[in-house]
Amino acid sequence: MRILIVEDDAVLRDGLKVGLAISGFTADAVESCEEANAVLKNHAFDALVLDLMLPDGSGLDVLKSMRERRDDTPVLLLTARDGVADRIAGLDTGADDYLGKPFDLDEVAARLRALVRRAGGRSRTVLEWRHLRLDPSAQLVERGGEPVRLSRREYSILHVLMAHPGRVLSKRQIEEKLYGWQEEVESNAVEVHIHHLRSKLGPGLIETVRGIGYRLGEEA
Repeated sequence: MRILIVEDDAVLRDGLKVGLAISGFTADAVESCEEANAVLKNHAFDALVLDLMLPDGSGLDVLKSMRERRDDTPVLLLTARDGVADRIAGLDTGADDYLGKPFDLDEVAARLRALVRRAGGRSRTVLEWRHLRLDPSAQLVERGGEPVRLSRREYSILHVLMAHPGRVLSKRQIEEKLYGWQEEVESNAVEVHIHHLRSKLGPGLIETVRGIGYRLGEEA
């Protein structure tokens, strides 16, 4: 899952990036309303972590602009403010959840998983497809009840595919979920990771739709 962090405090921003990466997210970060607005108009994210107090304005302005252009990306507001009026203003502007500072990184990750799950119309926390079971909170995958050891990238690709069962995802769409802006992506990286997944999970599980991309399929 790809997350955008909008936070002007460098220490907090870097901490969120590292903490969310450990929890299995791909996190990008900006520090102002202007940067956030520019990025959100050109990139897609699974969720947004948004601070209210930014150097060039309020995070509520970013949120309002998103909702006005019908961008329904789930938003988790972060703020040092603890007033009821601020919480109400954020939620009424279109925020999906609200967390006051200081906060626990594990709670941020859990809230983001819940937001993305609800946005995708899912109520269950665990993803299942045929004989596979993927637990996002523990970052564990089981095949027929037996644990499967996957690399971070392999896990992320499987997570993306299992979150969109039956849907064909292009190589570019998968890359956008896996890599942040500053990460270099080799031209055949996705193909290599999918090859490794097939060797671990079975050759028929991930189908190649020629000229389009990949999707989960029936196991051969």
